Amino acid sequence: MNLLPKSAKDFGSVDYWEKFFQQRGKKAFEWYGSYLELCGVLHKYIKPREKVVLDKGTLDAVLTDEEEKTLQQVDRMLAEVGRVLQVGGRYLCISLAQAHILKKAVGHFSREGWMVRVHQVANSQDQVLEAEPRFSLPVFAFIMTKFRPVPGSALQIFELCAQEQGKPVRLESAEQLAEAVRERQQYAWLCSQLYRKAGLGSVSLDLCDGDTGEPRYTLHVVDSPTVKPSRDNHFAIFIIPQGRETEWLFGMEEGRKQLAATAGFRRLITVALHRGQQYEGMDSIQAELSARVMELAPAGMPSQQQVPFLSVGGDIGVRTVQHQNCSPLSGSYVVEDVQGDDKHYFRRLIFLSNRNVVQSEARLLKDASHRAQKKRKKDRKKQRPANTPEDLSAAPGQSIDKSYLCCEHHKAMIAGLALLRNPELLLETPLAMLVVGLGGGSLPLFVHDHFPKSCIDAVEIDPSMLDVATQWFGFSQSERMKVHIADGLDYITSLAGREARPRYNVIMFDVDSKDPTLGMSCPPPAFVDQPFLQKVKSILTPEGVFILNLVCRDLGLKDSVLTGLKAVFPLLYVRRIEGEVNEILFCQLHPEQKLATSELLEMAQALEQTLRKPARGWDDTYILSDMLKTVKIV
Repeated sequence: MNLLPKSAKDFGSVDYWEKFFQQRGKKAFEWYGSYLELCGVLHKYIKPREKVVLDKGTLDAVLTDEEEKTLQQVDRMLAEVGRVLQVGGRYLCISLAQAHILKKAVGHFSREGWMVRVHQVANSQDQVLEAEPRFSLPVFAFIMTKFRPVPGSALQIFELCAQEQGKPVRLESAEQLAEAVRERQQYAWLCSQLYRKAGLGSVSLDLCDGDTGEPRYTLHVVDSPTVKPSRDNHFAIFIIPQGRETEWLFGMEEGRKQLAATAGFRRLITVALHRGQQYEGMDSIQAELSARVMELAPAGMPSQQQVPFLSVGGDIGVRTVQHQNCSPLSGSYVVEDVQGDDKHYFRRLIFLSNRNVVQSEARLLKDASHRAQKKRKKDRKKQRPANTPEDLSAAPGQSIDKSYLCCEHHKAMIAGLALLRNPELLLETPLAMLVVGLGGGSLPLFVHDHFPKSCIDAVEIDPSMLDVATQWFGFSQSERMKVHIADGLDYITSLAGREARPRYNVIMFDVDSKDPTLGMSCPPPAFVDQPFLQKVKSILTPEGVFILNLVCRDLGLKDSVLTGLKAVFPLLYVRRIEGEVNEILFCQLHPEQKLATSELLEMAQALEQTLRKPARGWDDTYILSDMLKTVKIV
């Protein structure tokens, strides 16, 4: 039964209210909250012997439109409130805070020099789970406190209190206050929709720190309509360990659906913890989130139902920010150490403009992980202020395990070297390589360390990334490893324009786009334009291989990229990275040299056997041939 008015004018219509109560019948009804719901706010602001004007819905009922006659009537009402109250007195108005009402009330009293505070009234826990929830507009209390006029003063005070016992947050303007109220109304509407029906699609929201306004938790709501309901499987909360929010299972929608189905709950809410925030442990997070997440519970959940908080290993994980800075080209970034599910520690480079994507990753050596653990225990005893510069010597680049490739797409790119003829001879054969996109440097560094005859030119547009790679990821230049700070487009164009062009056996593109609006985030579209690809072709040896990391969500654009590549490089292999959007493209010039999958695997095994030399430092979990099993020819 829809009892909501079609417009604000209906609130002042006798006919509307007659029809309303005829349809409602004898059921108890209260839009603005019962005394039990309002008493927290009332007792907070109404003290014995204090002068207060209490308004419950009157302003909403009177201010049904913004016509001149209505506004004049409201002005007289609010002026009378000001007349009867002494300095220090309060006008306490219970309202649904529709935009025109909030604008009028805040505008009037702020111009009069009163302090303006808007306090959200908390819903009772029973209402969150009751069989017939009320409509989705939350209730607010306007607390307008009369101050003594100060001649010539333009001071205006705007505050928002989002929780019953919460600390008020000072805002700079009436517009900011209105936006904050609107956000809470949208959140209430979302909670109402989630209560009424499951399967709304991808739903995510940030819960912010009440003092700073900074995001503290990111919640994703995942419904599993195929799960058969029972008393104990309605609802659960899953806390993602710090540093693991980028993993496919937690960071991608399909992964979260799989997690929810495995957990066996009708609705699962995953909670990611933000870097830069302090968390004491699972118990404190549970206490902090319990009331808020219950607002997202599905219909049909029994009252007083205990909601389980789940995690991996029962803890909140480990994240240590080692370095943070801002680059003019890449924006703000952090270097952080996180603990993986195998108890190894990993160092990651994250661009905060795309905080759920790991730009570069390296595994720390065991002794460095042990030192980090001891340091964390010491830090717990003596908390370091957030603004204190980190101890650079605590995380030297030498602590990196250079034999280990963390990124699956890097493993696949290295496996592509098996496409070169006679891979078993690559350790004794000069190998000229061009890598565009340095990041943490793990890809060119791996080639440098495992192929002793290799000579590598790495091109990186952002000089800050060379500093990060050198200081934090164990990267270094040598006679065989040179970094050129340049735009990859300009650098290759310059090489292709020389009379004596250099020739590379291998060219790798692992470069991201800085434009998030494109359907292709790696590489930037200009890197796969046909005229530019012709320049790439001109500096590749006839038997060489061009390897490209492609991240493209736009299927039409991806088809266009593949068509353009095949026009320049007739032999094109594609290897999809499982659980990720990445696809690795292996491009060669001679289609008659096409290899069957069995031949590819044979060559990869020969290359791996050559690389697995004693004392050479090889990761036993890295099977080159596995990287090429699913390769397909375009």
